Amino acid sequence: MPTFKLDGKSIPFEPGESIIRAAEKAGVEIPHYCYHPGLSAPANCRMCLVEILPAANQRAMMLDIVEWDEKLGDYRTIKKPKLQPACQFPATDGQEVLAEQSPHVIAARAGVQEFLLLNHPVDCPICDQAGECKLQDYWLEHQQTPKRMHDEPVHKPKAVSFGDTIVYDAERCVMCTRCIRFMEEVAKDPVLDMRERGNLKEVIVAPGRKLEGHYTFMTEHVCPVGALTTKDFRFKARVWFLKSAKTVCQGCATGCNATFDYDPRTNKALRYRPRDNERVNKFWMCDEGMLSYRDVVEGRVPEAQVSGKTVKIERALEEIKKRFASVQKGSIAFVLSAKHSLEDNLALFELAELCGSRAIYTSGAPAGYSDDILIHADKNSNTAGIQNLAPDAKSFDALLADARAGKVTHVIALGGAAPTDDVSALEGLQGLCVVAAHVGPLTRAASVVLPASAWIEASGTFVNAKGMRQLAEKGTEPLGSAEPGWKLVAKVAVHLGVEPSWTTLKDVRAMLVATSVPPPEPSQTASAE
Repeated sequence: MPTFKLDGKSIPFEPGESIIRAAEKAGVEIPHYCYHPGLSAPANCRMCLVEILPAANQRAMMLDIVEWDEKLGDYRTIKKPKLQPACQFPATDGQEVLAEQSPHVIAARAGVQEFLLLNHPVDCPICDQAGECKLQDYWLEHQQTPKRMHDEPVHKPKAVSFGDTIVYDAERCVMCTRCIRFMEEVAKDPVLDMRERGNLKEVIVAPGRKLEGHYTFMTEHVCPVGALTTKDFRFKARVWFLKSAKTVCQGCATGCNATFDYDPRTNKALRYRPRDNERVNKFWMCDEGMLSYRDVVEGRVPEAQVSGKTVKIERALEEIKKRFASVQKGSIAFVLSAKHSLEDNLALFELAELCGSRAIYTSGAPAGYSDDILIHADKNSNTAGIQNLAPDAKSFDALLADARAGKVTHVIALGGAAPTDDVSALEGLQGLCVVAAHVGPLTRAASVVLPASAWIEASGTFVNAKGMRQLAEKGTEPLGSAEPGWKLVAKVAVHLGVEPSWTTLKDVRAMLVATSVPPPEPSQTASAE
């Protein structure tokens, strides 16, 4: 692989990569505002300027500039090397680049910072971006000087509603155009643009339009400062109080990598952010996915139920023992869920094996909207996982047909979701036990419901539509009496008179290794249960 030197450090690169991208992949950050690896490079912020040393036997490109001389008390003309934007300049083999070691680059960055902050309100104490703002970070790293301009700054529109999801503050905007380019290049809806010039420049929405669609939240996420904020997260929390967990979006079979932010003091879920993975979701998430963090509390099954009444888990387990006592274990049907983790499904599949049952069915949410960007029609996060686990499993329609025919009388199911709301065929069963994190057609038809942890309350493995195994870390503590699904299935096994072969998450993960379903990729770290 070809390499170039950045401040003396050897940086490998793929042919065609820019200097800033190659440095980024090597773990070296060249400061920037307008550059984003998933977007085109307009090179308009000038923060990533670097000095390219001339090749052997070539002269450096020099510019005549006028500089103030303190000793002389007047301006003087000097020559300086022409700096280049690292976001647009391609890396070449043997190239030598100076960034931190060039006094010209250091002076240029400080100048850019001062220029960007001339009319900025510096309202960090009330800005939602405080704590994760590039303007704050780069002021400390590359400027650290007070504002020299004492004139009244230019005041631009504040708190402008761009639509149902996004608010714009023009005074904080550095005109990096990331939001504009995202809507045009990724969302394929060029609804944003700029107007005016210089200090009066601002981002606007096309006349007669509002910022809408399935990817509006991404305009806020790519904003390097606090110009764009989401109405969902705005003024809800200070980011330095939050903790984060690396998780997998549960909205559909794409399996977008996400960062889940929550307040550990209140165990409150606050937001989803995309986590870069170029093989899955690149740098993006859809609006529906980013809002799905609310499912931590919305539509949950927080407590056990027997015939619709809230009870203790032990009482529900005794009811299962009572309802399933009269049936031979080999005739119990088991329903895997494409909405639950591989660990939960493997535990239920193992219980079916221990009972000697071959009646395995699958369930999950019905299909929905899709596009050619990220959103998959399959609204289940683990369809491929349960297909790998039980390739011979029957469909949910087959379960309904077998129930109507009287071939199935007792069912133990995972997950409340079903492809259809009409599960009346299951309401006449002698025993229907559902272990679920969220309510759905199955929990409404069940005689006994056990409260399972949501995806963010227990570490779990999910296989996306491309067959990629991904690990979701544990974040918040379980709601109510919820416990990991695999743990509840083990308790069900005991009350059915079967000795489970697993008692810990480590045991379940060991079973994953023993089956044809491999464990999560080694690059991902499992959180402790």
